[in-house]
Amino acid sequence: MFSRRRVSSASLNLLLVLAAVTATACRGPARITLPTGAGTPFPGFADAYSQATADCRAIKTMSASLSLSGRTGSTKLAARIDAGFAEPARVRLEGYPRVNFGGKPFFVLVATGAEAVLVLTRDDRVLRGAAPSAIVEALAGVALDPYELRSVVSGCALGSVVPTGGRSFGNGWAALDAGDTTLYLREQAGRWRLLVAQRGSLTIEYSNFAGARPTTVRLHMTPASGRPGSDLTLGASQVEINVPLEDPVFNADVPATATPLTLEELRRALRTTEGAELTEAGSTEVAEAERTEITGQDQHGDAEARIRRAARGGTGPSLPPCPRASVLISSRAPRRLRLPDLRPLRPRALRPLRSALA
Repeated sequence: MFSRRRVSSASLNLLLVLAAVTATACRGPARITLPTGAGTPFPGFADAYSQATADCRAIKTMSASLSLSGRTGSTKLAARIDAGFAEPARVRLEGYPRVNFGGKPFFVLVATGAEAVLVLTRDDRVLRGAAPSAIVEALAGVALDPYELRSVVSGCALGSVVPTGGRSFGNGWAALDAGDTTLYLREQAGRWRLLVAQRGSLTIEYSNFAGARPTTVRLHMTPASGRPGSDLTLGASQVEINVPLEDPVFNADVPATATPLTLEELRRALRTTEGAELTEAGSTEVAEAERTEITGQDQHGDAEARIRRAARGGTGPSLPPCPRASVLISSRAPRRLRLPDLRPLRPRALRPLRSALA
């Protein structure tokens, strides 16, 4: 029988869906305005789709530093994530709080196909046997499996689809029909780009392109019966493509002392606001740390240099203007760095964040 040892909700709320510790999280990009009307027949839809997705379809492996911000339901989100993806359906996500001066992640999620392991490293809990998409949905409000996660982050929306028809609109827009998915392409700078994908209540939007690859992904989920809406923004930086990711990257290091956790326990702990507290002094310290770090580094930063500085005993700047993570070291298995666990939030004068988490 699973242990009923309580999972720290304060720690859980600092998972992938980290309850925001400040009100200064970066705003997501503006929603894309789509064309309206019936449009006109677009006979070149297949070639347009092939051009728009050629680069992302060629991605076999990918590692990136991801920033997550937004909200699911009424819960604010802000996290820093190291991410690694490999075809056909392998993923590793390491989640850190937005302000992090070193130390181990709050969670590690590894998944291959339909198998997933979630380790809550600071609570010594482990979740096995749940579908990867169910774990991602519990954490972030959007159900995506490993294959879909790689496709979304790489710029191919929900994966390879086969458009069966298309319509063109003014100003370079085209809409393609692919089963239950509608893709919106736009011709920009002489090439077609996939900007929006819609499937059911989920809309995926791409912006801020670096060549053919989008660096900003927005996922918008409209509310439905029994499920809150979500509005998430992922910013990708320090991207490495088609660099081999060895098998150990996708293995979870589960401590022998870890206590089993169920999916329902995870959902319940993330839903509750009891114990999700923060010092007012801590909030001030976090904001001041952000201002100091932003002043001390450039817009692009150097995650690997920060890791090296931390390993030598110095903290160094670790946070650019928006939440970001240290890039996954993709050429070898992740190593456990013995870094000081510097905690900017003190446990005194606690006050509940019910306004943020209600």
